[in-house]
Amino acid sequence: MKNKVIFYHAGCPVCVAAEQNIASAFDAARYDVEVVHLGEAKRRVAEAEAAGVKSVPAVVLGGTAFHINYGAGIEVLR
Repeated sequence: MKNKVIFYHAGCPVCVAAEQNIASAFDAARYDVEVVHLGEAKRRVAEAEAAGVKSVPAVVLGGTAFHINYGAGIEVLR
């Protein structure tokens, strides 16, 4: 079974740059990477918040949120 990685972003330049690197950073044989654009998938903002995402871009791996850089606060995306 692959480990699940969710990359949350909002489409800003910082997020797009991070997305280009995230997809290749995780071994596809070991990780299932899902990219979620919260600007387009507003229904998933609550999910991101519940996972501990405070700002985007962020990666959730093993139930822990890792913030890459401060592009936008999650409250702006609600």
